[in-house]
Amino acid sequence: MSLSLHAATIPAFLRMLANMDHLIGKAEAWCEANGKTEADICAARLAEDMLDFAYQVKSTVVHSVKSIDGIRAGVFSPDQSEPPKDFAGLCAILADAREQLAALTVEEMDALGAADMEFRIGDRLVVPFTGQEFLLSFSIPNFYFHATTAYDILRQIGVPIGKRDYLGPDWTKK
Repeated sequence: MSLSLHAATIPAFLRMLANMDHLIGKAEAWCEANGKTEADICAARLAEDMLDFAYQVKSTVVHSVKSIDGIRAGVFSPDQSEPPKDFAGLCAILADAREQLAALTVEEMDALGAADMEFRIGDRLVVPFTGQEFLLSFSIPNFYFHATTAYDILRQIGVPIGKRDYLGPDWTKK
């Protein structure tokens, strides 16, 4: 059995980005019930030296659709932009990412998988990859790291979520 790059990436990206929306909805309800603000959630972090919830959500977009944009451009560099600091802004970037990912074809992903590209941090670090190597060995691990960290931040502050919220409703055989 062979597995296309599209099958190995796009459905999981789409499902988890939708789950990020679900988690934000749970956080919003929790804020209303507990007198907290969106800013409280967006600024929350697991540890002082880690980046906040808003950054974690933004990074799921960066390591899915923006990584594919990087392959197209031949270079991916860390995204230093500020994330949205409210739930509507976070949901908007998630929706935009899902729309772009849903438009990708198997053929386009196959072509991107064979493309040469670089992970670059200025001139001090340049790592060559093929698109497939980059997605499978760099972007996917980062994508799940940031999705899990966003989930963990919400758990840590008391939002009532569990494993089913992380996995989402669409994880079983159809």
